[in-house]
Amino acid sequence: MTKSPKEAGTEKRILEKLKGKPLILAKEIFSDPEIIHLQNYANTVSITRLNYNDHGPVHMKRVAYNSIKIMSILHEQGFKFSLEKEGVGTYEESLNAVLSASLIHDIGMSIGRENHEKNALILADPILRRILKKVYPDDFEKQVIVRALAFECISGHMGTLKVHSYEAGVVLIADGCDMEKGRSRIPIMINDEPKPGDIHQYSSAAIEKVTITKGENKPLAITVEMSASVGFFQIEEVLFRKINASTLKPFIELSAGVTGKETKRYLH
Repeated sequence: MTKSPKEAGTEKRILEKLKGKPLILAKEIFSDPEIIHLQNYANTVSITRLNYNDHGPVHMKRVAYNSIKIMSILHEQGFKFSLEKEGVGTYEESLNAVLSASLIHDIGMSIGRENHEKNALILADPILRRILKKVYPDDFEKQVIVRALAFECISGHMGTLKVHSYEAGVVLIADGCDMEKGRSRIPIMINDEPKPGDIHQYSSAAIEKVTITKGENKPLAITVEMSASVGFFQIEEVLFRKINASTLKPFIELSAGVTGKETKRYLH
């Protein structure tokens, strides 16, 4: 199946940031036919059937890119993620759990919106078993640990189920940060009548840019630029809720504002 320029470009950006086993993992996921079909069908269900924003391959890959960026920024400052802190794994294994979860966290949307994070676990189990055998062919323990941690990341990405690992906290933030206007472009184009869920599309359409960088006072800074105040819905009802549910909240600075107006600081 041919991938769009946007999807292919996001894949390229992800691969450029990886090496070792995370690079092997990403290549396996990008070429897996079952994942490709599930991602695409999840987007059809989300946009066409349910009138939601993009929940397909571009979104999941953008979340993966955000996750890699968040983990890299924290790791470079000496931050230890849960596997390393608890003495059961390394940064690389944490990255593999987060990467695999990010790339398939919304495949449950292929069934429907309600409980889609739980449905994703059912679909993901045989997929991750198959792929992690290739990544860790001689280490069954790592297969088990990375899969279990990825499951926590997937099941907790909506912020409705309490997460405990820093890795799951990464996926929450990375998912919430994918809210730039491109995510709502197609739903707005194909839907010409008001429907439930429109606020998500129009508020997302106001988000011009989300920047993830090293913070000034805390390890991580998230800055959101928007063209209209309706974009604050995305901050306060989507992103901030996920930050509140994330184990990484104490380490985050968050600011947002309409271009040309005063910036609002939520966390500093």
